[in-house]
Amino acid sequence: MTNEIRRVVTGHDENGKAIIVSDSAATSILQRPNRPGVKLTNLWQTNDTPADFNGQTETVDGPFVLHPPENGSVFRIIEFLPEDPEVMKTLDGQAAFAEMGASHNVVENARHPFMHRTDTVDYAVILSGSITMMMDEEADDVELNAGDVVIQRGTNHAWSNCNDRPCHIMFVLIDGKDGTAA
Repeated sequence: MTNEIRRVVTGHDENGKAIIVSDSAATSILQRPNRPGVKLTNLWQTNDTPADFNGQTETVDGPFVLHPPENGSVFRIIEFLPEDPEVMKTLDGQAAFAEMGASHNVVENARHPFMHRTDTVDYAVILSGSITMMMDEEADDVELNAGDVVIQRGTNHAWSNCNDRPCHIMFVLIDGKDGTAA
């Protein structure tokens, strides 16, 4: 995003009164040459379920990884600038995902270099712009617009912005499992 994201965090004082613990720009940001035109901003992370709402207030320090912690969650906003199909043909999805500890999540020989699958349940809200959520088969692709919501349940997917303006998506990634696996 061209603008900083303001993050306001609430908490409690020693008497249990509701207070603002912090009010500042989010600083856990990832931009990289291996995935040009994409900016990820982590806003919050939980390490357990149920989440502790009286605990630590700075929970997004440390390396920027794709997945939430085991039994945890990650809250982030991603900006996708319009992509150039010719540039996309030259990019290495595994190298880009390796920078987030997730090279093994990339789908090899997929039709988009950033096709991937995570072991998470993701809630996504398109905040602005529009984007194509690519699935395994082109017939299943869907164009999403501001206000649309996606529940991504551990499926192969890629995000492709072939439009002329940026797209911003809010994500909550929750650690998941494959309930059919033995």
